[in-house]
Amino acid sequence: MADEGRARRLADRIKVIVAEMLEQKVKDPRLGFLTITDVRVTGDLREATLFYTVYGDDQSWVDTAAALKSVTGMLRTEVGRQTGVKFTPSLAFQPDTVPDAARSINELLARAAAADAQVSEIAEHGTYAGDVDPYKHPEEEDEDDSHE
Repeated sequence: MADEGRARRLADRIKVIVAEMLEQKVKDPRLGFLTITDVRVTGDLREATLFYTVYGDDQSWVDTAAALKSVTGMLRTEVGRQTGVKFTPSLAFQPDTVPDAARSINELLARAAAADAQVSEIAEHGTYAGDVDPYKHPEEEDEDDSHE
């Protein structure tokens, strides 16, 4: 097993190599506006998972996935050539779902903030359903009544 630092450095290097290759060398028209967001390498440095996002609709995602699958071998060859590691890791492309999750969380937070604002608006102009002081207080007896 390689140490974590070496795996992280290799992952960073793979990210740069693949991003440059996709930008400069790969001319597949199916490849959409693509961003490599993260790369994770296993502890034995044999497998690399590349996370990516695509700007566009669902068809852009499908087309980009097909284009990445077709150029994976060329990208792996270039990674092996530029990194010089003994065993070139296999490359697996995985759509990154973090931006979608972040977007849905932001939408939920916005809805919660709107609901909080609505509740505070109602509370500001609201009145109590019962008495202002809902607690029972013992009535003070007159001193004349207590001696009878």
